[in-house]
Amino acid sequence: MRFGKNWPRHGAALTLLIVAAGCVPPAETEARPAPPPAAQPIPAPAPAPPRAPARSDFILTGVPEQGAAMIGQAPSDTRMLTLDGKAIPLAADGRFLIAFDRDAGSSARLVATLADGRSVERIIAVAAGSWRLEHINAPYRGSAASDADFERRRPAELAQIAAARNMQVVSDGWRQTFRWPVTGRLSGFFGSQRVYQGKPGTYHSGTDVAVPAGTPFVAPADGVVVLAAATPFTLEGNLLIVDHGMGLSSAFLHCQRLDVKVGDRVVQGQVLGTVGRTGRATGPHMHWGMKWRDARLDPGKLAGSIGG
Repeated sequence: MRFGKNWPRHGAALTLLIVAAGCVPPAETEARPAPPPAAQPIPAPAPAPPRAPARSDFILTGVPEQGAAMIGQAPSDTRMLTLDGKAIPLAADGRFLIAFDRDAGSSARLVATLADGRSVERIIAVAAGSWRLEHINAPYRGSAASDADFERRRPAELAQIAAARNMQVVSDGWRQTFRWPVTGRLSGFFGSQRVYQGKPGTYHSGTDVAVPAGTPFVAPADGVVVLAAATPFTLEGNLLIVDHGMGLSSAFLHCQRLDVKVGDRVVQGQVLGTVGRTGRATGPHMHWGMKWRDARLDPGKLAGSIGG
């Protein structure tokens, strides 16, 4: 068999064509778009919190009696609150505190002025207290060296006490259930008329608990220290006053030692110092006195029975 003279050239070209054809890659598969993400369910809007029902009258908790305190809830939209014509502060939630002095009258008038100008009034019948007569074997002037010394020192002491009670502090201690700062035998009773070595004095402004000197005492509720005597007072001795907010305060008299200072924030149950017999005292005891503004209150009516 004979090949033409051009075979080598055409044969080579054919070989290259075959080889090249074998090197062509297969067509790429067309890229498919990724499926869209599954649709997420749209959460239903959270239901609005239920609105508190409107209050058209006062809600009062506590017993209205001399020496006692009450916590109240004002009518809705109250803009101003008064008790016997004196303004009463309202908390942001509409709650408030009122109290009745040991010698309070038989009734009190509570008035709320609403945003639309209307007034809601409540006449509160205040029950009378029952007070004892106590004879105390201690000089009326307390630890003062003489009557003249007492008259000289007492005005400055009273000024310190008044300034402390006039301080405006923020605390929610008034909302708490009070506890006794120390427990023991009751040796003096709130409201009792006292006679000091034959000389009549004012009524007893607190409750006394007889315990050994050095016994720690604690905060009956949260508050702010507004007075911590640097030197013993003639009558109160080492005096400590804690403000619980809304004008309610506790005073602790005759202390042996104070462990807190003015401006300290204290919490219920915190140790404040130790019991002593400084000032006018016949023996070691804790005198716990309470005031709401100018009203003297019975600590036992806020803290309950000393045995629990």
